[in-house]
Amino acid sequence: MPLRLRPITRADHLAFIAARPSASHMQLPSWGDVKPDWRAESLGWFDEEGALVGVGLVLYRPLPKVKKYLAYMPEGPVIDWYSSDLGERWLEPMLAYLKQQGAFSVKMGPPVVVRRWSADAVKAAIADPAARRLRDAEATSYEPRAFDVADRLRRTGWQQTEPGGEDGFAAGQPRYVFQVPLSGRSLEEVHRGLNQQWRRNIKKAEKAGVEVVRGGYDDLPAFYGLYTETAERDRFIPRPLTYFQRMWTALTAEDPDRMRLYLARHEGDTLAAATMLAVGEHVWYSYGASTARKREVQPSNAMQWRMMADAHELGAAVYDLRGITDTLEDSDHLLGLLRFKVGTGGQAAEYLGEWDFPLNRLLHKALDLYMARR
Repeated sequence: MPLRLRPITRADHLAFIAARPSASHMQLPSWGDVKPDWRAESLGWFDEEGALVGVGLVLYRPLPKVKKYLAYMPEGPVIDWYSSDLGERWLEPMLAYLKQQGAFSVKMGPPVVVRRWSADAVKAAIADPAARRLRDAEATSYEPRAFDVADRLRRTGWQQTEPGGEDGFAAGQPRYVFQVPLSGRSLEEVHRGLNQQWRRNIKKAEKAGVEVVRGGYDDLPAFYGLYTETAERDRFIPRPLTYFQRMWTALTAEDPDRMRLYLARHEGDTLAAATMLAVGEHVWYSYGASTARKREVQPSNAMQWRMMADAHELGAAVYDLRGITDTLEDSDHLLGLLRFKVGTGGQAAEYLGEWDFPLNRLLHKALDLYMARR
């Protein structure tokens, strides 16, 4: 039988997530406060006995001039994705409810890993002229159940989409990420897993006197100065300072240790900074920034190592360095960032990506044309 779905309180939503090993930070009630251009709602799935068995944060974005919405569940919802009756029991009640709320299209990001590549496999792929994309390289491991999930989604009318940007209607989260497993490993073992260059750079930073400290709300402008410099250098559009201030306020109000800020300093000069998020056993390196000054003292390696060590101390099962390019060609300016992350000795992971369900095909098509022209 289909589960019952209805709005739930923030407290019930948060309590459900707190009882699990982890969930994406984008499925927390507080994430809705970070996105004021979207209307947020917490939804809950209830079984026949009335027990809460799944939750989701849905963000509604209005279509210009029409009272219709794109309904978006980033890296969610938090449900049993491997259920044999995923469509009928879990997703059909969700689609029916969202249609009632005026949604013309639904976008979601199943938190389901399809395959993984070890650091050695990624390095080999980068060196292989025949491998133009990560998916061209043989994966180290596969999750067979993920392919079953994809089949169930396609059979019930869901369409897999290419990644977009997080802003506006072009909602999208990274399909490929890089993660360092921490579970069952001592910090010494994690350190030994770093490549030689990383270990050398950490030692060099220590000898040079680089100091990595935790900052607070008042240090966000210092982070932001480095972030805008990074945006210009790496060719992306920076978010405003108010976004990070809102993020800090919203997430730390929910849990004082949900978001951290780290700064790497040398002789009083802040050279690198990064934000870190934690939900249960999953820790994310969220936003990073650095200056081109004094690169020889290796502030970024020192800062990342401190963050990994703190994640390990928190009992995290994984330290997630978030998105990576899956393009392996030298012309891709993001290849250097991939090489940097590979040096941690972790693994690349491919998620199922994001999926759309057009509830109103005409409006969904109109949105596609609008985004293509923009």
